Amino acid sequence: MVAASATPPDGVRAAHQGGILEGANPVHYDSKNPIIVFIIQAGIIIIFCRLLQYPLSKIRQPTVIAEIIGGILLGPSVLGRIPGFSNAIFPEESIPTLSLAANLGLVLFLFLVGLEVDLRLLLKNWKISLSVGAAGMAIPFGLGCAVAYGLYHEFREDAGLEPISFGTYMLFVGVAMAITAFPVLCRILTELKLLGSEVGLVVLSAGVGNDVVGWILLALCVALVNAGSGIVALYVLLTAIAYILFLVYAIRPIFLRILRKSGSIQNGPTQSMVALTILLVFASAFFTGIIGVHPIFGAFLVGLICPHDGGFAIKLTEKIEDLVAVFFLPLYFALSGLSTNIGLLDSGITWAYVIAVIVIAFVGKFVGGTIAARLCKMVWRESFTVGVLMSCKGLVELIVLVGNTVPENLAFHANISQNIGLQAKILSTRTFTIFVVMALATTFATTPLTTAFYPPWYQKKLAAWKRGEIDWDGNTLGQDTHSIDSDAIATDKHDASDIRRLLVYLRLESLPSLFTFISLLGGEKSDTIISRVHPSKADANNQGDHDETWPLIKKRPLQVHGLRMLGLTERLSSVMKESEIEDVSTRDPVVNSFHSFGQLNNLSTSGDVEIVPEGSYAHTLAHSASEQGTDMVLLPWSESGSLSETATTTVEHSRQRMLENGPHTLFLASFLNQAPCHAAVFVNNNITSLAQREQEPLSPIKSRQSLRSTHGVPSQSLAPRAHHIFFPFFGGLDDRIALRFVLRLARKSNVTATILFVDVEPNSEPAVTDAERTQTNASGKEDAVHLPTTPSHETIEQERSFFTAMKDSLPSDLSPRVVFSTISTTEPLHTIYQHARSEVGQAPKSSGDLIVLGRGRENGISFRTEMPRLLSTVAQMSHPGTDVGHVLGDVAHVFIATAIKASLLIIQARKD
Repeated sequence: MVAASATPPDGVRAAHQGGILEGANPVHYDSKNPIIVFIIQAGIIIIFCRLLQYPLSKIRQPTVIAEIIGGILLGPSVLGRIPGFSNAIFPEESIPTLSLAANLGLVLFLFLVGLEVDLRLLLKNWKISLSVGAAGMAIPFGLGCAVAYGLYHEFREDAGLEPISFGTYMLFVGVAMAITAFPVLCRILTELKLLGSEVGLVVLSAGVGNDVVGWILLALCVALVNAGSGIVALYVLLTAIAYILFLVYAIRPIFLRILRKSGSIQNGPTQSMVALTILLVFASAFFTGIIGVHPIFGAFLVGLICPHDGGFAIKLTEKIEDLVAVFFLPLYFALSGLSTNIGLLDSGITWAYVIAVIVIAFVGKFVGGTIAARLCKMVWRESFTVGVLMSCKGLVELIVLVGNTVPENLAFHANISQNIGLQAKILSTRTFTIFVVMALATTFATTPLTTAFYPPWYQKKLAAWKRGEIDWDGNTLGQDTHSIDSDAIATDKHDASDIRRLLVYLRLESLPSLFTFISLLGGEKSDTIISRVHPSKADANNQGDHDETWPLIKKRPLQVHGLRMLGLTERLSSVMKESEIEDVSTRDPVVNSFHSFGQLNNLSTSGDVEIVPEGSYAHTLAHSASEQGTDMVLLPWSESGSLSETATTTVEHSRQRMLENGPHTLFLASFLNQAPCHAAVFVNNNITSLAQREQEPLSPIKSRQSLRSTHGVPSQSLAPRAHHIFFPFFGGLDDRIALRFVLRLARKSNVTATILFVDVEPNSEPAVTDAERTQTNASGKEDAVHLPTTPSHETIEQERSFFTAMKDSLPSDLSPRVVFSTISTTEPLHTIYQHARSEVGQAPKSSGDLIVLGRGRENGISFRTEMPRLLSTVAQMSHPGTDVGHVLGDVAHVFIATAIKASLLIIQARKD
């Protein structure tokens, strides 16, 4: 009892618990409680990397560049020169804890790299991947061995190095020169939109082989470094090969069986399967570590054996990638920065080797990749692009380097850290700095050089040349065998009444309304009932004739291509989706629903998924329309006001947000300015395939909350599915195309239309100045939507003649459902608003009415004074954002602000 109650010698009964409130120093490292200093270190590192990433992302540089530079800034090159900084923030006693976390993240990252490598791509393109990959490794490896001779003899006297044979040193330098950063390469290809091109396919398949071979050579190098003799190194290598075979032929089949039984391949990994996979990663890393190979090699192998079927690899990556990329990797590269000291590059011979290493690393990869690509019958500029992309170093280069070096001021931690680099001591801090500069230079130059060798305009020219549409000088080639089809296509492009090819921007939230609208463009369904006979009961006379009993389609069905665009983020899983875009498109539920819709409505449908940055949505859509020879692009207005497909809570809140200025408005404005064909923006307001039903009034319940429930309420029948269209015709190219399109919609027997020619009489509208004539729209480009010039008398007569000609040529089968009328007015907005209210939203059994408008860029009508007066008296909601009027036009602006009971379709004609 006496011993138990004795006080400590210093008179303190227990450790201080007050922290800084009792005067404790938060940056003082305590080995029993290292978490405080670790949080400070991690916070500083992550903040530095994120601050650097923002400006570098503007010049399309990968994240790894910011992480490397951030590590250098925190090391002895910059901030480490401040007296007391390193001792306060990165005290020597805290490095083992930081190193443990960093290496744990490195193991998980190499597992993700293995997941990203799809060996199916390597097997499909083994010939070209073998040639480009072999040449891309052999030449830089040979040049690396040559420069290793000079590096070995020039810097072997640096402090902190262990004696090592030249053969091992040469092998390591050769591997460092020959390896390509596969994760960074995928990211660059995706951002430059090259992943689906021939260049992207070649580089990606070659990069897969390069990555696998590079890590095998690295494992051999580590085995030679760690082995005490040549025979031990051979045993290590043979054990590693046996372990690889064990993983592939024993562990992988069992792992796949467990995944299939749990449904993880079809539905994504469960939490139990994620735990099993992580345990497998650490077990493999443990084994490769204890046999003398770095633990990261074991983690990489587990990533390779994970299946890609059903998107399992992508879904598993989504589970763990953020923690690794945001938290662990910056720690690792901060440690590499602590090993980098630019101040050691202080002599002429050192800088000579810096330049030599950069030139050899780039030239070796560039020449090897270019020659191999050229031998595979690629043109020179394609071959140059392949060579530049294969020279990318980035993450993998530094992993090889940091894994085999040790900073001079941290050498005493060699017996604590499990990092084999602290045991190998192949490179000194000076030599390591040389290679870090090389990795930065080659990776930084990859994107601008690729853009210079393979710009978008050259990609389009090359694609047209390979299709035989033009010669090498850009001259259009005659195609006599297809002259009739070409003339028909040209006619179709100038006649919107016979749209054959429609491109639809698919959004999950807009699918119901899009399906209803597109069904109005489909062919009439046949009423013929087909009687089928079981094949076993068919006699010899009619057997095989059943295929001919199907009704023939007299007209070619409308060809509708759906394009769904998903945002490309900096996440690894996003890049993996782009690299496996064919599988993603096949599994995408929105695209599959679109296919089913087409089969039910006599439409020829196809669909794709594109994963691009949100800033490239407009360019991607325009490029797809141009590539497919589209007659019209249909774009739904976002019901959430954003580009992301998010569900909204209430109808009122959703409608308010969809009218605010936002990313979707900027996207539409950008596309309309570069649209290669006709474009139509669809603003939905309850257009459905079902007759609209009055909502039940709110009723109180026991919880004292008023709720509206649809439980037990059956859906109404599809009949009559009636739609009424109102179209005010002002004139101009947009309105002409819109008029033809209305007549195209009116072909459906359940559609009626009112076409009103608005004859605007002269009034006292003030003249429009040249400065007012052009305004800056949402995309930052000049557009004349609000303030066109006053139409001349000749222009008015031309529009009246066109309207009369369309009225007189109305087919007889449309005359019962289409009404043409004319009205003269000095207040066109007030007039069409009153007519619209009387035309739409009146039939109680309607499935939703539609107002069609021309965008009005060239109709010559100005509403500068009338629109404010109208909105001040009849607007039923807050005014839409200013960009809404610029994008959709003044008339659409009015209808949206007045909450008209109809959907809107705003049409812009192709710019000739």
